[in-house]
Amino acid sequence: MIRTPLRPLARILQAREKGENPDAIERENRRLRSEEARDKAKGRAEGRLLVLAAVFLVAFGAVGARMGALAATEPAEPRVATSGAAILTQRADITDRKGRVLATNLLTHSLYAQPRQMVDPVRVAQELAKVFPDLDVARLTRDFTGERKFLWIKKKMSPEQMQAVHDIGDPGLMFGPREMRLYPNGALAAHILGGASFGREGVGSAEIVGVAGVEKAFDGWLRDPGNGGAGLTLSLDLTVQSAMEEVLAGGMKLMNAKGATAILMEVATGEIVAMASLPDYDPNDRPSPLTKGDASDSPLFNRAVQGVYELGSTFKIFAVAQALDLGLVNPGTMIDTKGPLTWGRHRIRDFHDYGPRLSVTDVIVESSNIGTARIAMMVGPERQQQFLRSLGFLEPTPVELVEAPTGKPLLPAKWSDISSLTISYGHGLSASPLHLAAAYATIANGGRKVSPTLIHGAGAEPGPQVMSPAVARESMNMLRQVVTRGTASFGDVKGYAVAGKTGTADKAKPSGGYYKDKVIATFASVFPAHAPKYVLITTLDEPVETAGNEPRRTAGWTAVPVGAEIIRRTAPLLGLRPEVEPAAPDALTLVHN
Repeated sequence: MIRTPLRPLARILQAREKGENPDAIERENRRLRSEEARDKAKGRAEGRLLVLAAVFLVAFGAVGARMGALAATEPAEPRVATSGAAILTQRADITDRKGRVLATNLLTHSLYAQPRQMVDPVRVAQELAKVFPDLDVARLTRDFTGERKFLWIKKKMSPEQMQAVHDIGDPGLMFGPREMRLYPNGALAAHILGGASFGREGVGSAEIVGVAGVEKAFDGWLRDPGNGGAGLTLSLDLTVQSAMEEVLAGGMKLMNAKGATAILMEVATGEIVAMASLPDYDPNDRPSPLTKGDASDSPLFNRAVQGVYELGSTFKIFAVAQALDLGLVNPGTMIDTKGPLTWGRHRIRDFHDYGPRLSVTDVIVESSNIGTARIAMMVGPERQQQFLRSLGFLEPTPVELVEAPTGKPLLPAKWSDISSLTISYGHGLSASPLHLAAAYATIANGGRKVSPTLIHGAGAEPGPQVMSPAVARESMNMLRQVVTRGTASFGDVKGYAVAGKTGTADKAKPSGGYYKDKVIATFASVFPAHAPKYVLITTLDEPVETAGNEPRRTAGWTAVPVGAEIIRRTAPLLGLRPEVEPAAPDALTLVHN
């Protein structure tokens, strides 16, 4: 860069020769240099303004474009970013066979605290205790004023509680959106549904996992996004379930029973239309399991599936049906019932003296232990064991509940001759009421094995033929006579032709032996007898009927009236119309005009 001097020597000399003032030359050069600097500064300023204007134009354009894009989209709540695997919150609904909701998800909020951001921790603790009375003010105060940076306060809360917390107005209290499992029918079908709880949790979401019942048995399916949110359809009928539970609860109270269970099953498909166990619970507020004592004392205990009992005389029809199928007897064969029947040191007696002989039919109608034991002697232990295995009595039921494997039958250590005799009339082998329901459904189904299921329309393959259809019909005829003229006379419901069998078994002690004044009373029934469609098992734990002069505990006085009332209430709901039972051909009388 060439700089021009302010006082060039040549011009100074020329000015002196002409008599001019040399200082004017310096002033002129200063002015020219200043104008040149000003022009350069002006150019730089104009360039900077242009660049700044371009930057502002681009920035405002981007902001405007983003605002336009946001205005054109649907509003959505922002989600908190989390590290790790995503938490799946989707869980399908559970419905009954008619599509009525049994379990669904409900949007709610969790409440957590960040004490470092609180303005007045002591006041917040006091206010929270007013909203949630179960919270401890002293503990909250220690947590809020201590070293903790984060703590959960409530995993779920109602909208009213959320508003009350919001009104506290402290920035250290924060809400997180989440879904909770809701059972809109409360305790209805509680043991079937089971319940759900939270699995992995974050402040913005929490996964819902099944903890019992079908919720746990189908947990993977219910949480699978690949199902497209399709619900799980159970075989239950909500209306029938409600009616059955209402009658069963009333019967349990009336008969002073400790517990009760009932199972209503379709004969042709094995689908369980209703199943109840009392006492029960609300899966929306599932109680904690017992840590000591008898498991059956807990409302979580499912007596229909987990309860294994000696089911008494309800087993007698199996011994007779097998003997009929083997051709050893027919319904009219006379059986020696003179007692007591002595086998080694054991003596088998009847509840009443039925005389020296009874027909096979009357052995069932009168419920003779001696007669059934003598029929079992004809069959033998090995064949009896095989037959009961074919009916499903030696394994847990295959029903779709996580509790089902725990209902494993209790079998004799050695299937001896005496075991065979006692098992024939329901002692020495313990099974669940659901086992009994499936076995009676097999007889009612023409002798083809039925497996219980809780899934509607599962379309299971037909089971093997356990006994001939003719034997199944003869067995149903005997069971019908038990109701019309035998021990289950209180079970006769007009218009529905109930068939069935009573069973009263002394209740076993946990330590061994039997109680003298406690029984398990069962009524196994089928209706309508001439065209079987449904099986109903009703079992009462420690019932005692006190309306008479002395307490009565037998099933005919306790379980049968309850079962009959369940049929009376539910049969119309099942679409069955009362009808006149067809008379037997030999009962018709030809009349000539």
